[in-house]
Amino acid sequence: MDMSFSTMWEAVARTLPGAVAISEPGRDYTYAEFDDRAARLAAALETAGVGPGHTVACYLYNSAAYLETVFAALKLGAIPVNANYRYTEQELSSLLEDADAAALVYSGALAGNVAHAAEHVSTLRLLVRVGDLPAGGPSGPQAPTLEDILALTAPRPAAPRPGTDRLFMYTGGTTGKPKGVIWQQADLLHSLAVPIYRPLGRNTLPATLDEAVEIASTAHRDGTAPTTMPVVPLMHATGLFNTMGALLVGGRAVLARQGGLDPAHVWQTVAERTVDTIIVAGNAVCQPLVDELLRAEQTGTPHDIGSLRSIISSGTALSDGLKRELHDRADVTIIDAIASSEGGPFAFAITTSAKDLPARFFPSPATKVFNEADAEVRPGTGEVGALAYSGPMPLGYYKDTAKSQTTFRHIDGTRYAIPGDLAEVQADGAIRFLGRGSGVINTGGEKVHPQEVEVALLAHPAVTDCIVVGVPDETWGQRVSAVVATRSSSAVSEEELQDWVRRRLAGYKVPRFLVLTDELPRTPTGKLEVSWAQKAVLSAQRSAQA
Repeated sequence: MDMSFSTMWEAVARTLPGAVAISEPGRDYTYAEFDDRAARLAAALETAGVGPGHTVACYLYNSAAYLETVFAALKLGAIPVNANYRYTEQELSSLLEDADAAALVYSGALAGNVAHAAEHVSTLRLLVRVGDLPAGGPSGPQAPTLEDILALTAPRPAAPRPGTDRLFMYTGGTTGKPKGVIWQQADLLHSLAVPIYRPLGRNTLPATLDEAVEIASTAHRDGTAPTTMPVVPLMHATGLFNTMGALLVGGRAVLARQGGLDPAHVWQTVAERTVDTIIVAGNAVCQPLVDELLRAEQTGTPHDIGSLRSIISSGTALSDGLKRELHDRADVTIIDAIASSEGGPFAFAITTSAKDLPARFFPSPATKVFNEADAEVRPGTGEVGALAYSGPMPLGYYKDTAKSQTTFRHIDGTRYAIPGDLAEVQADGAIRFLGRGSGVINTGGEKVHPQEVEVALLAHPAVTDCIVVGVPDETWGQRVSAVVATRSSSAVSEEELQDWVRRRLAGYKVPRFLVLTDELPRTPTGKLEVSWAQKAVLSAQRSAQA
């Protein structure tokens, strides 16, 4: 199908006008309201000079407004851009400048960080504030509110848009300047064929708009359309893309209240809204959710998660221990994916019960593993190579031709996305994921992949989160070290964790120094700054030597 997401959403809204599209605390929005509000915002953007090919940045917490802004941009052929709501004013301005942002829609609570961009980003034509300003905080620039715009602006008439329209997904990784990954909507739609259409009994995308609408109408009527709750931020590709997909098939997006992760509120919302799918980002999000389930059970007030049917995780490790706790409490399928903003999913570990554990990743049909000579790695040889994906993928990075040519390469005439994730192919074809190649630790000539050490640490029952890094060492070049979050300060000792890893991995992979803490400062997308962890280790070492 050569059409934009907006064209499909408009058609679904015409067919299911009264069905609920978005639920957020205190309010539901029908498909008709979703379409109308986006059309009014699109008209305001167009009046300000925003048109096809211009970028519209979303500096927003999870909210209906986030999805409305994406829809409004797509109606115009403009390009939605994600902006991390944790960004400072300088980081925000830098991203907006890189994206050549023509408009910025932002949460009122973040207004203080927008003033700098309003003064320094010359491409901005319109600012729109969503929600109230923080009490006693900076007011930010003068800008109309979204509700004022919706009240004063007539809706822009629906018009079909092609699948060549684009969407940017900025990804910061663990180091370096954020890069804008350019997705063509037709490619993004194809990447959602399996997670969105296969559960409805479809192995391929609909061939026509009428067929797409019929699928959505039938799914809504039969009660098989998903009710999806992104526990991760919508600025996260996994959260946004899966939510966008749910709205293609007449599903409902359920959003938690704004602010930090509130596990009790998440589970209450799951019960109240009969959510059947939640989207998480590995242990960083799932551990607090499981802890809350256990706490509620221990106090005699267990949460009702009977509506839950699937959990989708991507971006970082989801340990078997957490999967077991979830399987023991719900008839749920856990879909753990190795994927990135640049492409994939490379591999899935799918479990339907605790009997499927330990979980193992198997590659998707479009995945191969290549060594440094671009030869395919053979199963069972122990050779390490880079994951490569030839399915639907982005066009490249915005304003970075050199990086695009490095990541998106042709091998034997086929284009692959190769973001640098390393893996070993085991004898039965399973993938042993070793993490990003740039993070490999060289200790005395031996190569240590942080991911496999992290997996070993996370298998310990007292460990809730961790990051493994290399720090400089005069003798060995680098020394394997780790920052580890545990259930309590007395839950486990450094020596016990080292012995635990030593029983599972070669001695040179055992962390020589560990920092134990209560919690790791992960971003909303589940990532950790490698430089932060290295500084934490070095600081702890200096304190220990003092």
